[in-house]
Amino acid sequence: MRTSVAVLVELQRDAGAGGHVKCWERFAEAAARDDPGVDLTLYVLGQRDGVEPLSDTVRFVTLRPMLGDGPLARLLGGVDATDLAPYHPGLAVRLRKHDVWHLTHAFAFAGTAVRLAGRLPERPGMVCSLHTDVPALTAAYLRQLRMPGAVADAAAALARRRRDRLLRACDRVLVATPPERGEVEAVVGSGRVSLLGRGVDVDRFRPDPAARARLAARHGLGDAETLVLFAGRVDASKRVMVAGEAVRRLRADGRDVRLVVAGSGAAAGPLSALLGEGVTLLGRLGQDDLAEVYAGCDMLAFPSRSETIGNVVAEAMACGLPVVLPEVALTTTWLAAPGRDGVVVRRDDPDGWAREIAALAGDPARRAELARAAVATSRARHRSWSRVLAEDLLPVWQETAGRQVVRRSIS
Repeated sequence: MRTSVAVLVELQRDAGAGGHVKCWERFAEAAARDDPGVDLTLYVLGQRDGVEPLSDTVRFVTLRPMLGDGPLARLLGGVDATDLAPYHPGLAVRLRKHDVWHLTHAFAFAGTAVRLAGRLPERPGMVCSLHTDVPALTAAYLRQLRMPGAVADAAAALARRRRDRLLRACDRVLVATPPERGEVEAVVGSGRVSLLGRGVDVDRFRPDPAARARLAARHGLGDAETLVLFAGRVDASKRVMVAGEAVRRLRADGRDVRLVVAGSGAAAGPLSALLGEGVTLLGRLGQDDLAEVYAGCDMLAFPSRSETIGNVVAEAMACGLPVVLPEVALTTTWLAAPGRDGVVVRRDDPDGWAREIAALAGDPARRAELARAAVATSRARHRSWSRVLAEDLLPVWQETAGRQVVRRSIS
């Protein structure tokens, strides 16, 4: 009999959804293709209730939010929409049929699971994976709304306490990188934390020598320009203005550098005001279009510190795009040899970013060397979504379900 797994994504799933949703779309596609022996239901938010089957044993179930944060998301410039209600009764009814509940966020769906678990005499196994640093994002967004720093810090602390309560309610917690393990073990105890990596589709994301010409023709880019790409949500949480200010300083010094932005968010307007003709805003892109943009640019500048892993880095490396990352960010875990297959910025301010970008802009040979090393690392070390599903997720689901079955039989 198949283990029935419910994954509670609790974000709106649409064409513009961010990396959290895309991650679970890739895992669902892998499960539908590989049939790993579980029955998998992924619960997401949407405008109307519905079911989208990917196979006989894999499906997305869309539920309308009880208290959607759509207006707030729009105010913040496109933040992924979630459900701020404390409980979702429609989800609660559906959860009872599953053997494993897998939480991935910290709002209505997760709160519903924990509340329901406390009422059931024999609850299913519970797993949680951390995809977003919710406390850090809470502080960043409140500052974006011009709230006082003390208010932002207090809200972040409250979000951390709520997250930690959810983690302690779970049998297993999955983190994206080794540095996170110690922090989470301090909350839930040792022996309950393991790694959940991310995959990359190297058939979609790959070097394409013709991509630059197509990109330039489509968007009127100059042949001699150095194209510095930022990909992701365009807001304060990703520190996109750091990249923008670095490019502004280089342009003021007479360097032919352009910032190309793939994504949308509240900082799009300020970036345009800062850089004028020096920025190209592409908006949200589908995966195939994004792959072409990666392959057509000269480097990825990704100053974000809030990522748990940052899949855009792996995608860019697979396309042969040199990546420039903050030294302190977890995104650097994608690199096998920092300095050889990617650049880390030690002085993490606009001056430091301008210096590293300028060095790469003026050295095409080094960019080519970094590109070759990035592709080599991608092929040798970065796993497919199917492998991550088989190696990191399935054993945890099966172990958690098995442990709960034993507990029931003893009680």
